[in-house]
Amino acid sequence: MSNLLTVKNLSTNLSSRSKKIRAVRSVSFDLRPGETLGIVGESGCGKSIMAKTITRLLPTLTAEIESGEILYKNEDLLQKSEAEMRSVRGKEISMIFQDPMTSLNPTMKIGKQIAEGYRLHHPKATNEEVYTRVIELLDQVGIPEPETRYKQFPYELSGGMRQRVMIAIAMIAKPQILIADEPTTALDVTIQAQILELLKDIQKRENMSIILITHDFSIVSNFCDRVLVMYAGEVIEVATTDELFKSPKHPYTKRLLHSIPHLNSPFDKTLYTIQGSPPDLASTSLGCSFATRCPHASDLCRKQKPETLQIEEEHYVNCWLYNEGESDE
Repeated sequence: MSNLLTVKNLSTNLSSRSKKIRAVRSVSFDLRPGETLGIVGESGCGKSIMAKTITRLLPTLTAEIESGEILYKNEDLLQKSEAEMRSVRGKEISMIFQDPMTSLNPTMKIGKQIAEGYRLHHPKATNEEVYTRVIELLDQVGIPEPETRYKQFPYELSGGMRQRVMIAIAMIAKPQILIADEPTTALDVTIQAQILELLKDIQKRENMSIILITHDFSIVSNFCDRVLVMYAGEVIEVATTDELFKSPKHPYTKRLLHSIPHLNSPFDKTLYTIQGSPPDLASTSLGCSFATRCPHASDLCRKQKPETLQIEEEHYVNCWLYNEGESDE
């Protein structure tokens, strides 16, 4: 199966007056047609920066794409001009941002905000065609009374409805790839389930690929086909969802899964935590970025980065435990 998107050795830096933060470090992965790829990791591990690098939405004054390729349909997006990217962004690759309240313009009515993307990619469309498409999409994402909502401002809608509006904005031009960055943040469990079910329905209907960025493994287990685990700006493990939950390999992945609370746990049991803190992304580490927090770290781990090793057909891990042939913990 040919890949719809291929990211190769992507590195992105964020700069301030005092230091350079290496937010994304030599990241490589593939996205297949119709697939849902989950990207998980602690806050600050580079998930959102990587997504904004793919869509070329980084701030031009403080961000720098140091190296790599982003191949979409065999064309490198990093080689395209901003004018060329505007024909891809929103139409071919679209994105749902974390917080709909800050992503939506509070001074513009909902209908106008959704219509902007359609007018950009269909400049010859009449006002009637644009209105019909927006109403149709509001109905598809489950917003009642779409004609009324069309004329309302974001503050007049609930959190769940604002998130549905964000999905409508992302889907207005029927993209091939949807990047959903924490699409259920600040929503209650019932609304989370509705939003995820909506995304699944849209994916099946449009044969769309989804990159889901989250820190919630319960969402990953029910929604994703494959999972990419990130730590300190790097990819440390990639596997199918079933394989990752059944047989995680990297010590960090194991500890992430172990830290998930369970309903049947004793009420007086202390929640498991990963000791230590993530490394400073402004520093340059010669060895494994997890070495300072890993109980299995050796001198080799601290001095040299591990190579990517294939464990199973679709299971890859970056860890010296397996490169050296040591037994599993």
